[in-house]
Amino acid sequence: MAVDYAVIVLYLAGMLAMGWWGMRRATSKSDFLVAGRRLGPAMYSGTMAAIVLGGASTIGGVGLGYQYGLSGAWMVFAIGLGLLALSVFFSARIARLKVYTVSEMLDLRYGGAAGLISGVVMWAYTLMLAVTSTIAYATIFDVLFGLDRTVSIVLGGAIVVAYSTLGGMWSITLTDMVQFVVKTIGVLLLLLPIAVIKAGGFGAMADRLPHDYFAPLGIGGQTVFTYVLIYSFGMLIGQDIWQRVFTARSDRVARLGGTAAGSYCLVYALAGAVIGTAAKVLYPHLGSPDDAFATIVKDTLPVGVRGLVLAAALSAVMSTSSGALIACATVAHHDIWSRLKGAARARRHPAAEATSGTAGGPQGGERDGAPDEVRGNRLCTLLMGLAVIVIASALNNVVEALTLAYNLLVGGLLVPILGGLLWKRGTAAGALASVAAGGLTVIGLMVSLGVLANEPIYYGLLASLVAYVAVSLATRPTDQAVLTVWRERLAGRPDAPSPLSRV
Repeated sequence: MAVDYAVIVLYLAGMLAMGWWGMRRATSKSDFLVAGRRLGPAMYSGTMAAIVLGGASTIGGVGLGYQYGLSGAWMVFAIGLGLLALSVFFSARIARLKVYTVSEMLDLRYGGAAGLISGVVMWAYTLMLAVTSTIAYATIFDVLFGLDRTVSIVLGGAIVVAYSTLGGMWSITLTDMVQFVVKTIGVLLLLLPIAVIKAGGFGAMADRLPHDYFAPLGIGGQTVFTYVLIYSFGMLIGQDIWQRVFTARSDRVARLGGTAAGSYCLVYALAGAVIGTAAKVLYPHLGSPDDAFATIVKDTLPVGVRGLVLAAALSAVMSTSSGALIACATVAHHDIWSRLKGAARARRHPAAEATSGTAGGPQGGERDGAPDEVRGNRLCTLLMGLAVIVIASALNNVVEALTLAYNLLVGGLLVPILGGLLWKRGTAAGALASVAAGGLTVIGLMVSLGVLANEPIYYGLLASLVAYVAVSLATRPTDQAVLTVWRERLAGRPDAPSPLSRV
């Protein structure tokens, strides 16, 4: 294993070095949070593919292939479909808004009334998403070094927290590009063909496994429908995804680069399912489907190649973990802490706030390049990273944690976000009612029926939609001044004054 260890250690050292290099470029809030909005198509598409294809997509995707066969691709396939829909239909408009968070977009659209509660929901989602990726370190480091689960999580999490805290989005972008290349070589070009060959080829796999393993809907039609609801729609509204859209240097880059990344996801989905199916042939009695990836890597690959493929698994985990971490920290600092601090300041000095606007909100505060702003975001990233490591050490099931995160996101925020983009009659009161109705319904049903039940997201979305439409129609339309600024920003005029600045 000495060669494999050397490959992994060099990879991890490279990640930290890029974090240090990124720190020198992160001199402003825009640099730290959205890489200065300067990414071109190649870097944008690579980093977007890297963030959406994490530990759940790699280790979990292979595990679903082991359990259900080729239809196990549907979870990651749904992620790819969602990314394609976002890129084709919404990314250009999102990029033109020139905001930092989803909640800031809601503030612009609804006049400042929906930001804090939506920020709390988005924070919970990004936190759990970071946790799910961090949990996956346990499997990889156990195979590599035989380390204890908690030690593995702390080691992997500490490296991600270090480079994310140092350089913010610039560090994450650079590491993601390396991770994208390593993942492509390790999983698609090496592990996939070797696994199929070791299993005897597709003909032998078909002979040794039940017919359902090769049926398109072997996993179940209802499960596929639920995956589309949760993951495809989740791609449309997640802060971690939107924050990558904000890094594009133009709306054309966001659209074309995202389309390329979504197409890559579809290929990756099928590859993971095939690898899992091959693992079922080779190891039919594993204790857990999630062990399939590590087992087939450990037992079938030659020295050196094994280290590269395990580095690819680390790449998948780290890219999603770092993207979710900076999204979580951005929401915590920008949408929650700054708002609460601004509200407290307004209570202490109402006259000053009346003339200066919402200084702590998303439209005011320290100027973009202020050192205090960068330090504040860096400190928040560190604190959120430590919280993620602690929570990950206490949880076990990756799929349950990921389902919890996406249920909260889609059930609480899908309707008000898409409603704001598509329906001009939607109001702030309707958005707040939608978030509350959908979020509470999802949480209540997950408690009573279980996290993995399909019903929470079905009824949560229905409750959210009914509340949004009913309350919006029952309340006064959104102020025309707010809608005018919204249209100006959608048209690509970011200097249009926000109605929040006049509050």
